[in-house]
Amino acid sequence: MALRLGDLAPDFEQDSSEGRIRFHDWLGESWGVLFSHPADYTPVCTTELGLTAKLKDEFARRGVKAIALSVDGVESHKGWIQDINETQSTTVNFPILADGDRKVSQLYDMIHPNANETLTVRSLFVIDPKKKVRLIITYPASTGRNFNEILRVIDSLQLTDNHSVATPGNWQDGDDVVIVPSLKDEAVIREKFPKGYKAVRPYLRLTPQPNK
Repeated sequence: MALRLGDLAPDFEQDSSEGRIRFHDWLGESWGVLFSHPADYTPVCTTELGLTAKLKDEFARRGVKAIALSVDGVESHKGWIQDINETQSTTVNFPILADGDRKVSQLYDMIHPNANETLTVRSLFVIDPKKKVRLIITYPASTGRNFNEILRVIDSLQLTDNHSVATPGNWQDGDDVVIVPSLKDEAVIREKFPKGYKAVRPYLRLTPQPNK
């Protein structure tokens, strides 16, 4: 059965470019981004892995660990990493799972037979410190992922976990946010949002981002 938002992210033990990994132990108390690639030495994936390496500080600032997956083996990964480092002018600083037996791919429903019977689709999962799946995005193999959007969603998830707000369409860090409709007590609202709010409609109340 396919994973859904809010499900516990399946644990696994698998080899990687940085040694054997037991997923939940490796995550620890961090957020995680697990993302799959159709195969090693593929052009779009090479750019994505290079970009992920360059975003290390952005991920670290948010308490996020990145881990990639490909159905090829560890030795292939190591050769591919050299190519990534050279062509993308970076240093890969996160593990790439070697999923030759498709164990992780099956757990996370990364193989879609109508797209390809053996290769993983371009799937991405954001997992929170409680090991719950918070975001699932699946792209076609021909389309590279937008990592600015992934960082934006992580910012939104972390903000909304800690405050009684939601983020509106096209929200960027620092923009106004929406007070959740379930919060109705005015005294509580004044305490939570001392900067005040604008009621566009009774159900649509905008307030400055609380942690700014």
